[in-house]
Amino acid sequence: MPTATAPSITPAAWRRATDALAHALKDWRASEGERWIYVGKTLVAAFAALWLAYRLGLDSPSTAMTTTVILALPSSGMVLEKSFYRFCGTLLGCTAALCLIGFFPQQPVLLFAGLALWVGLCTSGAALHRNAQSYVYVLSGYTACMIVLPAIEQPTQVFALAVTRVAEVSLGIICSAVVSSVLLPRHQGTQVMRAVQARYGKFLGFCQDVLQQKLTPAQVETTHLQFAADVAALENGRSAALFEVSDAVGHVRAQNRKLHAFNASFMTALTTFYTFHRLVDRLQRQGETQVMAQCAPLLAIIAEALQNTPSQDSLDTMQLHLQAALAQARSELEALPVEHAQRIDFETLCELLERFARDISRFHEVYFSLAHDTPLEVSAPLAYAPKTPSALVLASGARSAISLALLALGAYFLAWPYASTAMLMAAVFCALASSSPRPIMMIRQVLNGFFLAFPLSLVCVYFVMVHADGFPMLVLAFAPFLAIGLYFMSNPAQLGLGLGVSTFITQMAPTNIMHIDGAAFLNTGMALIVGLLLAAVVFAVLLPEHTMGHKDHVGPALWREALRACKAKAGGRGESGKHRFDNRMRDLLSQLNAAAGPAPGEATRTVVRQALMLLEIGHSAIELRELVASAQGPGAAREALARCLDSITAWLRTRGEAELQAARQACLTAGACVREALAGGAAAGLTPERSVRLQTALADLHSIYTSLQDTMAPGAGELHAA
Repeated sequence: MPTATAPSITPAAWRRATDALAHALKDWRASEGERWIYVGKTLVAAFAALWLAYRLGLDSPSTAMTTTVILALPSSGMVLEKSFYRFCGTLLGCTAALCLIGFFPQQPVLLFAGLALWVGLCTSGAALHRNAQSYVYVLSGYTACMIVLPAIEQPTQVFALAVTRVAEVSLGIICSAVVSSVLLPRHQGTQVMRAVQARYGKFLGFCQDVLQQKLTPAQVETTHLQFAADVAALENGRSAALFEVSDAVGHVRAQNRKLHAFNASFMTALTTFYTFHRLVDRLQRQGETQVMAQCAPLLAIIAEALQNTPSQDSLDTMQLHLQAALAQARSELEALPVEHAQRIDFETLCELLERFARDISRFHEVYFSLAHDTPLEVSAPLAYAPKTPSALVLASGARSAISLALLALGAYFLAWPYASTAMLMAAVFCALASSSPRPIMMIRQVLNGFFLAFPLSLVCVYFVMVHADGFPMLVLAFAPFLAIGLYFMSNPAQLGLGLGVSTFITQMAPTNIMHIDGAAFLNTGMALIVGLLLAAVVFAVLLPEHTMGHKDHVGPALWREALRACKAKAGGRGESGKHRFDNRMRDLLSQLNAAAGPAPGEATRTVVRQALMLLEIGHSAIELRELVASAQGPGAAREALARCLDSITAWLRTRGEAELQAARQACLTAGACVREALAGGAAAGLTPERSVRLQTALADLHSIYTSLQDTMAPGAGELHAA
């Protein structure tokens, strides 16, 4: 009987199998594999720091290990940036601690008062800046606590404590920086360029959906909030990428100005798009009019240009078609019996469409230059400027100072030896959470991590690690428990939980001479948990409404920024003034977005509507200020525009009904004067440039007037009175 032969595998089948395996590995690498690579790299950095701390005989090896966990971030640029600011903050905090002990040796009340003042100032500084540099303030505050509190009873040891602290933190920084940059590095420069591409596509999609009326008003407002957060995120990513040492960062450094220009052109295009869409929405609510019939083909040109991925040629062609269509629509409307008010609507819409066509063309030009590394002429970069309401800055500092003073005095007079540990933990998280839009939620997540880590640490120390003999066995005993926390940290939604688990477990790392003390273990665990509970109580009791991004503070801050713009104090005139005004308004919206969470409520969306209305008024007011400042000699139009701006400023300052009516009337008067100046332009020797600026002023006046009209009850006044 013939023997059976095994079926042979053809080369084509091998190729299909290997291709399928490669595809599966690629998918795993991009999703779950990315998280495990993050866990593995952090474990390498943590145990390298622990081993070096043992070899150097440092007093607290766990501090070096904890530092690597705190610096565990997705990209090498973020790690290097945070490492740099952590080192600076540690040095500054140690210096402050030495000064405090030197000024108030063995005077605990005065020492606690000075320490509370220092921590309050540092927390206020962190809340004010709210960027990567704010980490310096946070670290310098609670590092001083870490040095001062153990040195209260032994002030002569403060210098040794400071030096040891710097050495331990520096060791963790070095290990994190080396591992993140050498071992499967994930460059921040690459992430920045991906964010640029995603923003570009998202904005084009948003414009298409709005023009096709696919989004509800609530969705439009929520998207504006998300765009504001994207602006801040790109700026943070750009600054982190500058710390990398790679080809990618060289690319980012060379295009630093372009990234600033990308953010600026994006904000300009977004504001113009909202303004003209808002006008179109008003006109559509009036029904089918002759103005809407003339505007429909113009809107179709814009929508068609954005349907597919545009190129610079297609956008240039779109502008030419739009110019021709605008000229034809103007001539056709001139022959129709249209009311004067509707003509103003039409001219305003034409001006906004031309402006948006220029803005979207510039936005695409900057994006294309970034994506393809082509030359682009960019002016001096106007950096993104965070803006935190002063009430929140003061509240953050006062909360930290008061809580630290009370907790320090309580810890000093309690007999519990671990009370200072609890107080220190409370002070640390009071400082860290002050810059969080939802501090209690943040603390709760970390607290849940502590509760989860407590039994894990118990098993790790008393059932596994006690059997470890030598450093390799210590790593095998410790790594699985630490990996649990790091895996949670790799998910942004569970970052607080993972940070709690990881930092708690690293505190259980043995010293050079391993000493197992059950009472110390329980007391340390209880102190850490009690410290977090105290921090949560502080935020629930002390100024609970004064948290970052709270709508009751963001709303008034938006009005103040609009007032600064109308008073020509937004940091300059013209494009620089508008850019700084845009920066601050978008930054406030970014704070609001962070505090609102994934589903903003009606109250939050009301603030967004106010912000968009104020953006409209502020942009127009800055342009009118520029026109008034550039006018030579007295004139009826110039004086009317100046009085109009003064009336708008008075209304923004008081928000009273009388001031609102006065501002509306001033817009009407200024519009009449500008039209009169345009009508008599040839006889008065009006230059073409001046004529164009006066036409723009008419569009700005109409935009301001209709924005003021929106603040009134429906039916109050005639919409087209301007």
